[in-house]
Amino acid sequence: MISLIVNGQTHELDVTEDMTLLWVLRDYLNLKGTKYGCGIAECGACTIHVNGEPELSCQMAVEDVIGKKITTIEGLPDDHPVKQAWIKEQVPQCGYCQPGQMMKAASLLAKDKNPNEETIVEHMDDHLCRCGTYLRVKKGVAAASEIMREKGGQS
Repeated sequence: MISLIVNGQTHELDVTEDMTLLWVLRDYLNLKGTKYGCGIAECGACTIHVNGEPELSCQMAVEDVIGKKITTIEGLPDDHPVKQAWIKEQVPQCGYCQPGQMMKAASLLAKDKNPNEETIVEHMDDHLCRCGTYLRVKKGVAAASEIMREKGGQS
């Protein structure tokens, strides 16, 4: 049995240590928000947070996250500025890549409450969106930053 801390809850799982975290999240914990996009760490659809840092779950073995805090899109509070901004700005088109985009945006805003356009583009640049909503993603990150400032920096 392997113990994982996901979205603040400890889970005891009967999986092998070399199993990919993405499939543990989706198939064993039923956390379907984390998406399988490419399986080769090129698209970002499977982005989660491990100890607060964005990571690609399709390339992580379970043994790499034992004892670490894992957060998926389901663990990001509903009132998180990124979730609020994505709705306000109508960022998604099909939505498939958006959980990964949102997790990546949340990681940026946790470190930089007021990123400029260049910083946003640089931080989000490694995420692919088949629908091409890059301008809306950029606008969403900026809107989330504004919401955070209005709330006094809370995330």
